[in-house]
Amino acid sequence: MARMPQRTEVLEMRLRRGVLAVAAAAALAVSACAAPGGGSTNAPATQGVETIASGSPAAGGVTLALANDATLGSFVTGANGMSLYIFTPDTGTTSACVDQCAANWPPLTVASAADAQAGTGVTGTLGTITRPDGSLQVTLGGHPLYYFANDKAAGDLNGQGLNDKWYAAGPDGAGLGMTAGPAPADSSGPEKTPCPQSDRTCY
Repeated sequence: MARMPQRTEVLEMRLRRGVLAVAAAAALAVSACAAPGGGSTNAPATQGVETIASGSPAAGGVTLALANDATLGSFVTGANGMSLYIFTPDTGTTSACVDQCAANWPPLTVASAADAQAGTGVTGTLGTITRPDGSLQVTLGGHPLYYFANDKAAGDLNGQGLNDKWYAAGPDGAGLGMTAGPAPADSSGPEKTPCPQSDRTCY
């Protein structure tokens, strides 16, 4: 004859069923919170990306600075302290130095006008012109600015006075040491540095 469960055993079984029911309900609640589409984990990541993007520094900028020459006085330099020049045939809106000339006298270009800054002592108004290839060339005091391919170190002035058309840019953008007319021949002075192409003049 089968034994009838005691009241204590019945109570224990009911208690176990209740605990299992509570555990199952808790598991369902956790899975619902972790279901895909919850927005709480996406918002911080998006905010971090926006912060990085908005704080990125502008690339390709240049700050004009001044160097000093015992004869010329203060002149303007660009990247890595390299000397900057003006070309007398230029106008405030057009560069007359293109093609091979621009290979010998690389123009100072920037991605946008805001990328050019005037350092301490540079007094000329900064601006830009659009070159035939679409690039933006920096101007100082209305003069487009150039480097010289034969300047190899910071402060070199190998292009100064070349062909009476190229002059180091002064703090206001004007050419330094310019003469009123064609430069006279001077056999006693140092020989001018030739262009990188030995069979060409430097314009």
